[in-house]
Amino acid sequence: MSLPEIILWDALRRKKLQGLHFRRQHPSGRYVLDFYCHTLKLAVEIDGDGHSLGDQPMKDATRDAWLQSQGIRTLRLSAGLVLDDVDDAVRTITSFAGEKAALEGSVGVNPLRPFGPPPPEGEDR
Repeated sequence: MSLPEIILWDALRRKKLQGLHFRRQHPSGRYVLDFYCHTLKLAVEIDGDGHSLGDQPMKDATRDAWLQSQGIRTLRLSAGLVLDDVDDAVRTITSFAGEKAALEGSVGVNPLRPFGPPPPEGEDR
C-alpha cells in the first residue's frame, strides 16, 4: 500500500464511517480495489499523479466501466487530498456513500448522522 492508502486505511478503521465496513486490497475480476464497501458496492480508489499521465486515464475509465457493469460504483480521490487532509477525504467518502445509499434505498446508512455511535435516547447531536 502507498502512504496515502495507509493513512486513509487507518482513518477508515478508526472512524468506522457510520457502521460501514471497508476492505482493503479487495479483488474484483482482474482488478484489485484499493478499498471496497460490500454493503454499498462502492470502490474507493486513491489516485497518484500517474493516473493523469499517458494512457492511464483511459485505463481507469475502462476499469471503472467494468466495475459499473458489475454494479460497483467507483469514487476516485487524489493522493494529495488524503495527504493534505485525511478528514476531508473521509467526509467525501461519507457524502458519496450517503448519496449512493439514498439512490439505492439502502437501510442503516444516514448521511446526516455524525460519526460514532448514535446519541443516547432523547439526546440530539
